[in-house]
Amino acid sequence: MLPALAHIDSWIFDLDNTLYPASSDLFGLIDQRMTDYVARTAGIDRDAAYQLQKVLFREHGTTLSGLMTLHDVDPHHFLADVHAIEMDVLAEDRRLIDSIAALPGRKLIFTNGDETYARRVLERIGLSEAFEAIHDIHACAYRPKPSAHSYESMIAAFGVDPRRALFADDMARNLTPAHALGITTLWIDNGSEQVGDLGAGEGIDYRTADLGAWLADILKD
Repeated sequence: MLPALAHIDSWIFDLDNTLYPASSDLFGLIDQRMTDYVARTAGIDRDAAYQLQKVLFREHGTTLSGLMTLHDVDPHHFLADVHAIEMDVLAEDRRLIDSIAALPGRKLIFTNGDETYARRVLERIGLSEAFEAIHDIHACAYRPKPSAHSYESMIAAFGVDPRRALFADDMARNLTPAHALGITTLWIDNGSEQVGDLGAGEGIDYRTADLGAWLADILKD
């Protein structure tokens, strides 16, 4: 293990565009369904719905949170609808699978999605048995990353010591609150930010475009 990370005993990972390549564009399929959902809910055309969707994401952390605030949307209905997609664009990455298995300590998922969807993804990419638990949008009481509440709820739920934890996410803005709590941060810099300058942020300790390669490297040291 890289000496600078030898103290880490909780490895926490975002899901989408972190545990699989952004180039697979799985989230693009979800994004299309979100736009359709916004159009139906707000009673507007698809172009206007796309613009509104991005405003909701930027201002509320997730499209869901914005719809819950402005339109009293049922989160279970929304998540079931937008996650009704095929997973055939995903594939297993043996280097990533082996590297996560080799990490010492606990392995956790921290996602703004829901657990049902997360488990479908993990099954598809060969990581269904790799993680101790999943902290999802329901567990965050629908206050998603980067809300400070979501990190505090995750830490409390799993008894994580922030000073001995590492968190990896493809959205740089989601790393700033983690770093403020003393968590070591890893930015998966793969171009997956979807609105404006969401990649901007402070508190990034490590940076990589390929999680599997980065983990393999730190495990060699």
